[in-house]
Amino acid sequence: MVPACLFGVGILLRAHTFYSTKITWSADVSRIVYSNCASCHHPGGSAFSLMTYREARPWAESIKHQVLTRSMPPWNAVKGFGEFKNDRGLSQENIEIIAEWIEGGAPEGNPLYMPPQPTFGKSTTNDRAVGSPRDFLGVTTLKHPLDAVGIVPKNVPDTGVLQVIAERPDGSIEPLIWVEKFNPTYTSPYYFRKMLNFPAGTKIEVTPHTGSVSLLIK
Repeated sequence: MVPACLFGVGILLRAHTFYSTKITWSADVSRIVYSNCASCHHPGGSAFSLMTYREARPWAESIKHQVLTRSMPPWNAVKGFGEFKNDRGLSQENIEIIAEWIEGGAPEGNPLYMPPQPTFGKSTTNDRAVGSPRDFLGVTTLKHPLDAVGIVPKNVPDTGVLQVIAERPDGSIEPLIWVEKFNPTYTSPYYFRKMLNFPAGTKIEVTPHTGSVSLLIK
């Protein structure tokens, strides 16, 4: 009789997971995933689906590792250095939310708090290059004005670090992009939040000078 009781207690313990966080999939984490990850991680997408709690929960530890190392979602550009309208990189706050959720047992929460699932159709201009590419290596002084709508890292050094700025003739500095840990799986352009106007005499500087980028010119 005692072994049967112990067996029953074991089932009970396994059936009730003890959580140490108020962060849940339904109310918090699903929103981050839908905004930043689901474009690839959905049924029929380029990676395994993370659209539901049942799909995401088995990957919890892997997700934690990927977001803490900023390997996923692949984005490369450092936050705050340049502004991009197609930015899908995670903020530090979002990273901390995901990490705390997983460390706290990864609870599902109340399904009533789930946001609507995103829909996926044909790619938009954010997914394909627009504008004519013009390559820059080292320091280049513009002989003619140009309007830039985006940027694409072309040759990133083995260190995985690349930084690009534009210095206008009046001395003002425009940060264009800073790649800190290059992930070659991300090859799409980075579209500036607004078109950048550079007059003649502007210096485009790529650091280190062995690296190169393409500006997408309107």
